[in-house]
Amino acid sequence: MPEFIVPATGAGLKAELFLQEVIPAAPVGYLRQLFKKGKVKSDDATISANDSLTVGARISVPDSARIHELLTAPQRSAPKIDILYESREILIVNKPAGLAIHTSHGHERDNLTDRVAEFLLHRGDKFHAAPVQRLDLETSGPVLFGKGKKSCSELGKLFMQGEVVKIYLALVNGKLLGRGDLQSDIPAKGKLKTAKTSYQTLISNDIASLLELQLHTGRQHQIRRQFADAGHPLYGDKRYKGPCPRPLHRLFLHCRSLAFVDPFSQERVTVSAPLPKDLSRFLPQVDIVLPGH
Repeated sequence: MPEFIVPATGAGLKAELFLQEVIPAAPVGYLRQLFKKGKVKSDDATISANDSLTVGARISVPDSARIHELLTAPQRSAPKIDILYESREILIVNKPAGLAIHTSHGHERDNLTDRVAEFLLHRGDKFHAAPVQRLDLETSGPVLFGKGKKSCSELGKLFMQGEVVKIYLALVNGKLLGRGDLQSDIPAKGKLKTAKTSYQTLISNDIASLLELQLHTGRQHQIRRQFADAGHPLYGDKRYKGPCPRPLHRLFLHCRSLAFVDPFSQERVTVSAPLPKDLSRFLPQVDIVLPGH
């Protein structure tokens, strides 16, 4: 059974970060599964990923072909992430479409949280960063991470209290003019909860309408459900029967910006993410041209 002794420099280090250092080729998701299954021990006692280590502790992992492969493999190169904003307590990363935020079925080996963790490890940071918001798999845009438990807690409160302004761009089917609000009850955890979305039409024709949206609530599939119910499903939305013409291969929904007051510095933070090229290149197919494109 592979065993590692915690040196003086590892005093107080979280167990997950220690394993990332001693088995640098291991994907973060794989190490987290070892902790989740109770396979990591300190002096023969099972420990969790967030347990702090003491000098001289013997940390052991299962003796397996996979572990031996990782111990002899070259260190993984740092994953590329698009950092939109960073402070002492906050990290905001631009999520591409098709990348899950967390480990989930079909996304065990690659997700945004693990990419961020591996990036920070390669950079030499000694803290955990965790996402404090949701963004659907097919949706692109900024994702807010808190650095450490206190930051995650304070940033999470901003979302719960509705103090984060989230602006989206969406392409919907048909002509929709002006501005307005959509409010409806949406199933959430076995209950019906109110969902509200404000929209403003940027460009519209008989084929499609490009909208700027502001979410006032954060229900699952809120935008997609509400506009489908209103007779204007999103382009690329197979689930809610939106048009899916080629070459569009995903949902036309992008989080354009996040804005909030930093709970630590009390400064206003506004972060924008440009419309991805695959979406901007599709717009001429529905006779829509963005200014400057």
